[in-house]
Amino acid sequence: MFIAFKAKKNNKPEVQNDNPYKYAVIVAARNEELVIGQLIKSIKNQKYPKELIDIFVIADNCTDNTALVAMQEGAIVRERFNKDQVGKGYALDEMFKIIEKEYSSRKYDGYFVFDADNLLDENYIAEMNKTFNRGYRVITSYRKSKNYDQNWISAGYALWFLHEAEYLNLPRMVLNSSCAISGTGFLVHTDLIKENGGWIHHLLTEDIEFSVSQIIKGEKIGYCKSAMFYDEQPITFRQSWNQRLRWAKGFYQVFAKYGKDLVGGIFKGKRNRLSCFDMTMTIMPVLLVSCISLVTNGLFYLAGFLGLFEGKEIIDVTTSAMLRSVGGYYVLLFLVGFITTLTEWGEIHCSGWKKIAYTITFPLFMFTYLPIAIVALFKDVEWKPIAHTVVKSIDDVR
Repeated sequence: MFIAFKAKKNNKPEVQNDNPYKYAVIVAARNEELVIGQLIKSIKNQKYPKELIDIFVIADNCTDNTALVAMQEGAIVRERFNKDQVGKGYALDEMFKIIEKEYSSRKYDGYFVFDADNLLDENYIAEMNKTFNRGYRVITSYRKSKNYDQNWISAGYALWFLHEAEYLNLPRMVLNSSCAISGTGFLVHTDLIKENGGWIHHLLTEDIEFSVSQIIKGEKIGYCKSAMFYDEQPITFRQSWNQRLRWAKGFYQVFAKYGKDLVGGIFKGKRNRLSCFDMTMTIMPVLLVSCISLVTNGLFYLAGFLGLFEGKEIIDVTTSAMLRSVGGYYVLLFLVGFITTLTEWGEIHCSGWKKIAYTITFPLFMFTYLPIAIVALFKDVEWKPIAHTVVKSIDDVR
């Protein structure tokens, strides 16, 4: 956070580069007829040469009019029906192959990847193009929310993504370390997709899997803070539980598959040693240690209460330990949310009192990861779509 403060204080506009690249924008959508039109409109309203942007939509196992709406808005659309290979990664891979086969003559320099519920600031592609000119082959961006003000759940998500952008990815850039993509709103160089043989990442969290695999190879993922986009956050606890359960399970999968190589990169790697350490700490299941600690203290408290130990000291000690643990976590998470809210105040689109209120509920939102982390260990988790219903334009959000 100190590095982020310094970077914000010394923030200078990125040097203008007049080399505009040609891009394909790819959207993997499943039953998104309500929101995909607004995304395409925001892409078409970019302050960037129109002839250098093509929009591709892969309508993945849709049972609504997603494909029709996307075509009417001017996108190049393909439909995909596959009940065995389910998930965004498979849809992206199919669209990459379609572009390579049918549109290779257009010679795209890079691919943007968005979700159907996203909205782009009108300068988004122009700003990302500047960072692309600096030589980064993967770039992530600044993520804001369409529905920050709906409730404590949507605000919890949105506040974390703001923190991730400005207090994780921004300091990584300052330290010449690698950032990480987060689901949507990123740019990938065409050559990198060709080198990988398409989109080959199909774990439950294909975004972090892609990031980790590239970092192990020595790639540095960049961050463009001036490229801003919006997405929609879940508003019900059931939706949130299902989504974060998939994320938690996906992190376990990535750690199991790449953990050894990541740790090896810390000690043996010639490049990205700090990035390997960073990603190891990001995906390592340390939350389970917190869970085990709280459960252990709880069991000792119960044993003391039932008289299995002599004396009340065991009750006093375990009560104190649990209060310090929970209180300490709450204070730390509150400070993270409070500082992020203050520095990003102008980018949060809701009333002032809600901004303050949601810093208080932010730690509670993060606490709900504790049971999720435990359940994810034992439960088989499948990818499930989340309905998006917030139909807003950029002007509506602002």
